[in-house]
Amino acid sequence: MSSSVDPILHTAIISDLHLTDAEPSRPRTRPKSRLWKKFKTKQFFIDDDLCGFLEEIQEKAKGQPVELILNGDIFDFDSVMAYPEKSIFPIRWIETRRGLFPKEEKSVYKINVILEEHKKFIDALADFIKKGHCIVVIPGNHDVELAFEKVQEAFVDALNLNEMDKKRVRFTPWFYISNNDTFIEHGHQQDPYCLCENPLNPFLVDYNSVAVRLPFGNVACRYIMNGMGLFNPHVDKNYIMSLPEYLKFFFKYLIRTQPLIIWTWFWGSMATLFHVTLDRFAEIYKPKHDMETIVEKCAMASKSNPYTVRRLQELFAVPAVQNPIMIAKELWLDRAFLFSGILLGVFFLTYQMKKFFGISFYWIFLPLMLCLPFFLFYARSIRSLVSEYKEPDEYLMSQQAEITGVNRIVYGHTHIPRHEFYGSVEHLNSGSWSPGFTNVECTESVIRNNYVWICADEKKTDIPTRKAELCLFENSRLHQNQ
Repeated sequence: MSSSVDPILHTAIISDLHLTDAEPSRPRTRPKSRLWKKFKTKQFFIDDDLCGFLEEIQEKAKGQPVELILNGDIFDFDSVMAYPEKSIFPIRWIETRRGLFPKEEKSVYKINVILEEHKKFIDALADFIKKGHCIVVIPGNHDVELAFEKVQEAFVDALNLNEMDKKRVRFTPWFYISNNDTFIEHGHQQDPYCLCENPLNPFLVDYNSVAVRLPFGNVACRYIMNGMGLFNPHVDKNYIMSLPEYLKFFFKYLIRTQPLIIWTWFWGSMATLFHVTLDRFAEIYKPKHDMETIVEKCAMASKSNPYTVRRLQELFAVPAVQNPIMIAKELWLDRAFLFSGILLGVFFLTYQMKKFFGISFYWIFLPLMLCLPFFLFYARSIRSLVSEYKEPDEYLMSQQAEITGVNRIVYGHTHIPRHEFYGSVEHLNSGSWSPGFTNVECTESVIRNNYVWICADEKKTDIPTRKAELCLFENSRLHQNQ
């Protein structure tokens, strides 16, 4: 907890904007389908909505200062496909197809691309700060590259603030405590697939440069989802399907646009597995300052204390990358390897029998048919664990509340807006603002544009307390079109 008593503020919390570059960023690589990454085209940019949202919270505050929390995944570095034609840094072939690697100079380039694409919102945010309001930026799993100081500087420079206004822009490693009553974090640190293993030092040594260690889920997004333009990564329903649903989707959309999608998935999955495996053996960057200094800096930025920072670190999930079988199942590689093993085994058996007994090679289909039920039984028994981490953990929240001394916890990450009580802990989730369409044509949208609003409770005049509510910004082009 903060050592000083903070003034009662109006606090607004949004997350999961997933601001990125527009599609297509390279006409020569654009697939022929008009539906390819349609959700990422400029017609679905949310800048107008965000500008209206800033106006709305200022009206709600009635002239009083507002604390705006940008709670993770504000910038989607993983989806940026732009790269410079003439670059001062080397660009590998894979980066031209799946996005630039998370090295400082490349991350700076990507944030500048995003800021330029969404200049209208950035200008409105700058005007918001100049009016006396403040913002707090909390990284999520898709903008972990904000850990680079030069990336933070690029964001602040784009706001074009004077030295006094710059003091109202705050960056934290992964959490923030607002007014001693609300604990705010993106939520990916409790997700084994998406957590940053050490948000206080997320860097690895890559030859003579430094890179960010990306979470497993984000590596998968880069190598797999960036190559599958008809799947919307912002909505689970759009890419997590059953086998019959995948087959229906394939024959309806993919057979004309991306008939070799199985190959795209396979090499993308293998590249993901190779990338995260190499990261396990990479050298961890040794920071300039000692860890105690880094912890104290984190405590100051997040309005807590070093003890709280260390206790919260103990609650992090165990990374999925420590369990190769778990990763293989999520990438479907276990089924691919099992099917390949069955196919090779049956081929070898049939070949030997043909060699010694002269049987027809068509007998290969008999053992394949006998193995098929067992393979299907195994395949159907595997259930993705990704959706399990969409549900709040009551025990975890009670621990976080006890450590930080708050009675309210706000997450993002899941894209599911919530407001509920778990015992004495009030839990809210600010949902998502990203283009969350459940169909390829981008005509069916999930509920989005939610935010958390915390203000003084006027009913309790004797004790200064705050109340929270989950709000929906409805004055948006999306809702008007619907």
